[in-house]
Amino acid sequence: MTDRLRWGILGTGGIARAFTNDLNLTGFTVAAVGSRTQESADAFAAAHGIPRAHGSYEALVADPEVDVIYVSTPHPFHAENALLALEHGKHVLVEKPFTVTEADARRVVELAREKGLVVLEAMWTRWLPHMVRVRELIASGALGEVRALLADHDQKLPTDPSHRLQDPALGGGALLDLGIYPVSFAWDVFGAPASVHAISSPTATGVDRQTAIILGYPGGEQAVLHTQLDARGPSTAVVVGTEARIEIDPVWYTPTSFSLIDPSDAVLERFEEDVPGRGMQFQAAELERLVAAGALAGEILPPEETVAIMGTLDEIRRQIGLRYPGE
Repeated sequence: MTDRLRWGILGTGGIARAFTNDLNLTGFTVAAVGSRTQESADAFAAAHGIPRAHGSYEALVADPEVDVIYVSTPHPFHAENALLALEHGKHVLVEKPFTVTEADARRVVELAREKGLVVLEAMWTRWLPHMVRVRELIASGALGEVRALLADHDQKLPTDPSHRLQDPALGGGALLDLGIYPVSFAWDVFGAPASVHAISSPTATGVDRQTAIILGYPGGEQAVLHTQLDARGPSTAVVVGTEARIEIDPVWYTPTSFSLIDPSDAVLERFEEDVPGRGMQFQAAELERLVAAGALAGEILPPEETVAIMGTLDEIRRQIGLRYPGE
């Protein structure tokens, strides 16, 4: 193996394009791409300067010139694609949501452990510079006792019934595409919730159009979260403590800035940092770091936490009555 891992891109959709752009921009090695058709793989390879294009996922994961697979297919296929890559001895970065259910997430994580391979959820927000600093401030006690998190991820997205986000067979709805961001942030700040409360309104196709979530914690802390797919919200987040609060600017889950503010509304710290591209390269760097260190889990988002977050999403879906085909 060379000093840098050789990446294979499984899937050629919009998120795969964004991720590959960031890898190319920041010096990673993208060795191959795989799609369900040779035509799609060839077009993606040509657009991104990738040397090898495979007309099937099986051919991609069997490529001896690939060390790690990035899975970017629709949600219901994440588990089978990740398992396929792991069976072929590849490390895997799986686009979020990691899978559709906690049970599927557990299968993927257990196989990775058995194979001694790294599997990581592509919750790219966790590794962005502003989020690293947010965790540092919380850990330092700068906020006093952290009491609450308020966050939304509301977007105005296509309402065509045939669109992926509207299709139950493709894991559609606001929760798994958008709501996973504030839910994962709540896990990052507070850990496992002691209680989950959710209400929702459906689309005409039966997926969740908008969902409100309150997570409660053993010490009385609360996370108040909202997600919807047909109306644009502020896309801000606030972490509230007894001695200060952190107000994260729009769009809070992308590279952005924030202010640390005391109870008199004085700004104690202003964080701003330029990030190349969209910022998706930091998660790739984390996976490469884990491989180089011979570690299967890091502190920021270990696989067991990914599985547990899927459990929280399962409970939210249970409460709002959202079931997908095959469940």
